[in-house]
Order: sequence, then C-alpha cells, then structure tokens
Amino acid sequence: MSTTELPASHAELMDGVYRWQRHIYDLTRKYYLLGRDRLISGLDVPAGGTVLELGCGTGRNIILAARRYPGARFFGLDISAEMLETATAALAREGLCGRVALARGDATDFDAKALFGVKSFDRVFVSYSLSMIPGWEKTVSAALAALSPGGSLHVVDFGQQEALPSWFRTLLRGWLKKFHVEPRESLRAVLDSESARTGASFRFQTLCRGYAWLAVIGPGR
Repeated sequence: MSTTELPASHAELMDGVYRWQRHIYDLTRKYYLLGRDRLISGLDVPAGGTVLELGCGTGRNIILAARRYPGARFFGLDISAEMLETATAALAREGLCGRVALARGDATDFDAKALFGVKSFDRVFVSYSLSMIPGWEKTVSAALAALSPGGSLHVVDFGQQEALPSWFRTLLRGWLKKFHVEPRESLRAVLDSESARTGASFRFQTLCRGYAWLAVIGPGR
C-alpha cells in the first residue's frame, strides 16, 4: 500500500497524537510498556536473518533489536509520518541506517516487496501497536503472511489486567483512552485461532498479573 493509499483518518489521527508526544514518548512509556525487552530477547534471530517491526514508532525497539542481533537486517513500518521522522533521526544517531529500513504504511494491509524489496521475513514483531490499530486482526493475518518458512510472529501488548484490582484496570483504561489505546480482550483467542489456521505453534505468557500479554506464533506444531 502506497503512502497516498493510507487510510487518511487513522494516519491523520496518529500524526495528531504523536506530533508532540513523540518527543517524550520513550521517556514516558518506559514505565508502563512492559515486556518489550523480553520480546526482543526472545526473537532469537538467525544469522543473516530479516526482521520486520509493525508499528515501529520512534524506533526504540528496532534499535535495541539491531544492537542485539548485529548480523540481521531490520525493517520498520508505521502509519505515522511524525513517528517515522523521529525514528529516522534516532537511527542516524546510532549509525544504523545501513541496516534498518523504514517505510510508511498500514500494518493491516501492506506490500513488503514494494516497500522494502523483501518479500518475507524470518521474524515479525508487534509491540503495543495492536491496541491502537483499527481492524487489528488484519494485522495479525498480514504479519503471518509476511513470514518466511520457519519464521515466527512475536506480539506484546496490554492484557486484561485479569489478576489486578478493578480500580487499577479502571484507571489504566481511562488513561489509555486518552491516547486512543484499547487493550484487545480477544487478542489471545485471535492469535490462537490464527496459529491453528496456519498450522503453527502458539506460546502465550501473562506478565505482571495480566498487565501485559506476550505471545509467539512459530513453526508448525
């Protein structure tokens, strides 16, 4: 999907949300976007592998992953031009522009070959983006379709805070709503269903009493 074909309303919404927030995003989000580093450490990227992040935002995750797996090539997709501007600057500061390519696109419907010149990836990961994407289920399907044989999809996002006090859930949901974030109640069921549909394995973890959910859809069962 080209930039001109992006769903204008959501692209504009995300640019509006992050036009100023992007400057303090990493500083503030590190306190409540839990499990991101655990996801990165679990990627286990093969030597010379390719990795795609959907919803790459400021580039924080893709930079850490590129440092951890120096032999791999990385690709990042985001719908927000504002976030990509920040990510591009961060990559330049880290000297990673030669190993990381970024593109603007819709995570629910993208053409990796057209955007990056790469048809499929050994790893695809999505960190705290499904809770912001309308039609997020399509992102899961698109991510699985972009995997190379033997590849895996890694997801971390807000859980349902199932073992936390109800007052905490209420406060958290109210705060997240200000940023158009909605924890996906059916996330686990959708990932499980998609793994069954594709004949893949499925691993699921709850973190911090259900504050966050971490899942991996991998090679065949």
